[in-house]
Amino acid sequence: MNKQISVLCPKALCVIGRICTTSSRWHSQQHSRLKSAPQQLVGVVGLEIHAQINSNTKLFSGSPVNFSAPPNSLVSFFDGSLPGTLPVLNRRCVEAAVMTGLALNCTINRKSFFDRKHYFYADLPKIASPLLDSFSTVDTHSGTAGYQITQHRQPIAVEGILTYSLLGGKKMSQVIRKSVHIKQIQLEQDSGKSLHDDTHSQTLIDLNRAGVGLMELVMEPDMSCGEEAAAAVRELQLILQALGTCQGNMSEGQLRVDANVSVHRPGEPFGVRTEVKNINSIRYVARAIDYEIQRQISVLQRGGMVQNETRAYDSKSGETMPMRDKEGLQDYRFMPEPNLPPLIVYEDDASLPTGIDACQAVVVQKIREELPELPSVKRDRLVQTYGILPEHSFTLVNEEGLVEYFEAVMKATKKEPRKVIGWVTNELLGQLKQQDMSVSQSPISPPALAELLDLQEAGHISSSAAKQVFQEMWRSSSKTALQIIQEQDLGLVSDTAQLHSICQKVVDSHPDEVQAIKNGNKKVLNKLMGMVQKETKGRADPVLVRTILQEKTS
Repeated sequence: MNKQISVLCPKALCVIGRICTTSSRWHSQQHSRLKSAPQQLVGVVGLEIHAQINSNTKLFSGSPVNFSAPPNSLVSFFDGSLPGTLPVLNRRCVEAAVMTGLALNCTINRKSFFDRKHYFYADLPKIASPLLDSFSTVDTHSGTAGYQITQHRQPIAVEGILTYSLLGGKKMSQVIRKSVHIKQIQLEQDSGKSLHDDTHSQTLIDLNRAGVGLMELVMEPDMSCGEEAAAAVRELQLILQALGTCQGNMSEGQLRVDANVSVHRPGEPFGVRTEVKNINSIRYVARAIDYEIQRQISVLQRGGMVQNETRAYDSKSGETMPMRDKEGLQDYRFMPEPNLPPLIVYEDDASLPTGIDACQAVVVQKIREELPELPSVKRDRLVQTYGILPEHSFTLVNEEGLVEYFEAVMKATKKEPRKVIGWVTNELLGQLKQQDMSVSQSPISPPALAELLDLQEAGHISSSAAKQVFQEMWRSSSKTALQIIQEQDLGLVSDTAQLHSICQKVVDSHPDEVQAIKNGNKKVLNKLMGMVQKETKGRADPVLVRTILQEKTS
């Protein structure tokens, strides 16, 4: 007989039972029932993230890095693993890894090592000769063994922490801060890319990506659901982009996520985990993990066992599919990379050995001084400086260049920050999203928007007219807000006599609404105001119109 398993949703509260105070016997029975009931299963999520280092050249060769280059056009002799070629470490990649480690509060190892990780894969070009390397694994079909240069024994950075935020509460305005521990950051080479041609039943290999520098960030299993994992990945993406160490474009494979997912009851050991490979979108990270958690719970509810396997996420079906099992533990046969010495970084200039040029060394203190304002710090500053809501700070920081745009408008306008934020996040961002444009491509500059907002604030145009002007400015970026207002006669009608005449006409033609107002239904006044605005094409001063209508209907 299968035991009933309860499922815990992190967002929901489970009411287990009510205790009746009038019956001690019922009290005892309920306590006994709660004690014997099994604890709910919860998800356990850890992540392995491969971030492509933002560098002009590859990790160990001078080959350029370019996503859109023709296949196999950026492959040096070393990338293709020609005999006699040796690796030369790219200092930019090392500095990027150190900077990322510092931003994530990691300990930077002053000495780290490179290792060979042996396994066979079609797009892994490096071949280890069994004559030279007794630790090589040999593919039984091809007679060759592949390896990747990575950091296994002692990576460049360890023991960090990533703090990320979720928006919660009824109005999604409460900031919930969480953190995940970073086990390590290691430098390694990327592999090539396999392109499967189903029409001709063949697989083509593109080695342009082979040898591109990667940072592998290993996150501990500190998360419990897809929402938390997605928020952590998004925060990491923003940090890497702020640092300039990785562009973070997931559609181009610059940031790839592997999720290790299991379920267990709190207080018990973790369950058997599955690995969901190569998730290429933050939205899919959340969906893939949540699906996998529910799938594993479902398996256990049916009395089955979760298999230790690698799975892939199918975005069309919203499900994870099995790729291969992990029951037979793969022996990667790590060995020290014989062609690379230990990687040494120095704390400051004073720790440099005599005779070493500071320009040729990686100095941690110099990199620490170059750290930019990180996303979490920026969000807090925006809230404190401008008094905007937390959710608005998330919107600003999440869009590249939007913080700078908002602050440039604030410097040029007298309008309150909370009113400016509405224009930036609703009108401007809405247009950008609709036309798939970046902030830098906006046809309306910050000073131009500031001029429009000041004209509205000064009472020269109404809010509805301001939106008309904004749309015209978007279409004709060469025209200023004032020119458009004058050309289209959108200025606010503040002539008292003219407004009195229009209001009287509206009142006379709507006796039922006037009677309703006199009977105490003050909301009907808004209807009359709308009619006046219609008559004036939205150019009437709303404050003055309300005052006149109140006089005429009292």
